[in-house]
Amino acid sequence: MVRPPLSKADRARGVRLGAQLRAARGERTAVEVASAAGISVETLRKIEHGRIPTPTFFTVVAIARAVQMPVDRLCVD
Repeated sequence: MVRPPLSKADRARGVRLGAQLRAARGERTAVEVASAAGISVETLRKIEHGRIPTPTFFTVVAIARAVQMPVDRLCVD
């Protein structure tokens, strides 16, 4: 199955999600949050900067938990 290309709206939504997660990280380093979430620092940075506009649900939940943010606050549409 071939995945259809992302729309501009999909990419913009990914940028907003990343900005929210980056803001929620606050003073914590990317290394601290990535470690707490069980993901690589590079993956966290890519999500925070919109280079992974559609991260998996479980990755988003892991990051949200690591920054102590309720997942429902991440609903960006």
